[in-house]
Amino acid sequence: MSRKCIYYHLTAMLSFAAVFLLTIAMAPSAHAQQNSIRIGEINSYTGPLASFTVPYRNGWQLALEKINANGGVLGRSLEVISRDDGAKPANAVKFAEELLRREKVDLIAGTFLSNIGLAVADFAQRNKVLFVAAEPLSDAIVWAKGNAYTFRLRPSTYMQAAMLAEEAAKLPATRWATVAPNYEYGHSAVKAFQGVLTALRPDVQFVEQQWPALFKLDAGATVQALAQSKPDAIYNVTFSIDLAKFVREGQLRGLFKDREVVSLLTGEPEYLDPLKGEAPEGWIVTGYPWQAIKNPAHRAFRDTYVNRFNDYPRAGSIVGYNTILTIAAMLEKAGSTDTDQMVAAMKGLELDTPFGKITYRALDHQSTMGAYVGRTANVDGKGVMVDFRYADGADYLPDDATVRNLRPAN
Repeated sequence: MSRKCIYYHLTAMLSFAAVFLLTIAMAPSAHAQQNSIRIGEINSYTGPLASFTVPYRNGWQLALEKINANGGVLGRSLEVISRDDGAKPANAVKFAEELLRREKVDLIAGTFLSNIGLAVADFAQRNKVLFVAAEPLSDAIVWAKGNAYTFRLRPSTYMQAAMLAEEAAKLPATRWATVAPNYEYGHSAVKAFQGVLTALRPDVQFVEQQWPALFKLDAGATVQALAQSKPDAIYNVTFSIDLAKFVREGQLRGLFKDREVVSLLTGEPEYLDPLKGEAPEGWIVTGYPWQAIKNPAHRAFRDTYVNRFNDYPRAGSIVGYNTILTIAAMLEKAGSTDTDQMVAAMKGLELDTPFGKITYRALDHQSTMGAYVGRTANVDGKGVMVDFRYADGADYLPDDATVRNLRPAN
């Protein structure tokens, strides 16, 4: 064989060896991707809800990066396959089907609006897939329409309404008016507040109720109707763009002058920040005073979040972060992605979060994550929460006997 032939022969062999070695080097990475634990995530990332859901996405991305950087769970990386439901229940169910059948996800998480959360919870029950409902507040998700496959993270409508009713009972007000969006969440929020407040204060009466369509508040008519009823205090459940219109019109017409206002979620920066200099003074609210929370776990979360996104966290950020922490803790406990074992692991699951330890109750699948309760203030042209306390969710859930009457057997 000539030297030239030998040279080409050796070159070919070396090229083959290089390709072979490169293939081997890439194989673990490809295998790890194929062997990841897949989480199907659905939420409303466009439209009026983006102020909450985009920080929520940042939160789950931060937790995902942290967990995967530390080796993942059960020796496997976590992978999130996300879909935007456009705030439409039909879209959410369609995507849940796609994620389960085509993307082969191991579980589903997310959703924001209560009607969408309920639709996906029904899908989870029918298809026997675990659903970690991150954000929807509807009480029905864990009670009247609760099922074996659905667990909820965020403190529910009842829990947050009970926190506010406890504060409202301390006020001298006896005549109350309410304003809430005309869908499941709004009706549940008013019912829960009325029930807890009247139990604490049998002397109160509700003299007016306003039910504007979601994101279609006629602020002038609503404020006028509330004012005409001459309430001592107002319970508000509007949020997002409806809240901004309600605050602006109410201040313009003097509705809030010399009246207490108790307002669900308004202390969350997603809703307080857009009000800027119009942020109300002295409202009693549930929310998230991210600037002033002192506990070390939260400070560590806040600093990491700021460094990663060059922005401060919102309430949604905490919910997204805790959603992935929940899933990771559940997988460690289950030791498997088998649905039955994951569902069993979710019952009584305990984990540490930036708000402290939380537990998913086995009885109704509700987590004990709490919320902050305080008053609003306008500081340097920006709304903040002051005089706040952390309300542990475990302290604002009905007793076991009541829950058994509310929740179907499953």
